[in-house]
Amino acid sequence: MDTARPVPRRRGRPGHDVDAVLAAAVRLFNTHGYDATSMFDVAEALGITKSTLYHHVSGKEQLLAMAVDRAVDGLFEAAARVRDAETTATVRLKELVRSSVLVLAQRLEFVTLLLRVRGNTEVEQHALARRREFDALVTELARQAQAEGGIRADVDPATAARLLFGMVNSLVEWYRPERGRPEALADTVVQLAFDGLRTIDTTTDRGDQPEQ
Repeated sequence: MDTARPVPRRRGRPGHDVDAVLAAAVRLFNTHGYDATSMFDVAEALGITKSTLYHHVSGKEQLLAMAVDRAVDGLFEAAARVRDAETTATVRLKELVRSSVLVLAQRLEFVTLLLRVRGNTEVEQHALARRREFDALVTELARQAQAEGGIRADVDPATAARLLFGMVNSLVEWYRPERGRPEALADTVVQLAFDGLRTIDTTTDRGDQPEQ
């Protein structure tokens, strides 16, 4: 598995560390856009000088690389835990979806930024390549779940993977921590993704009956 390129970390000065710099930069990237955000903007948001900011990072591109890697690393960590689980592929697929929702909730601003990159720079191209690698892992897991009869066989595995994570990724548009516990949200996503919205009537399903 491809690993993230190492990003040099510099020792922070009292009151300001790399994580604080990164958090401020990501908020600005998401609010104003990466291209429209300058290093001066980041320094101003932190109340520090540009020279102090450059003590922590080499430039805006390094901040973007650190931010998108923070998001993708969370997904690959979830995939690694699922891969090592001694259970069926269907259960592992469900757990990967659930864990991915938790990653999104815990790293919301980083995942939001990741989903907005379009491959305009080398850093963005690297991020997109890692996303494609993760998509391939999900597709293979869906294929294994089909083979064991855990999910329906009439859906292309790659399409199933895209639909599953299209649902997960859509959460960045409306999810906020105050809306409730991430664990409850993750459970709901898994239930809807694998069981659907319909209730099951064991006697008759009037929705499928033609009118007499």
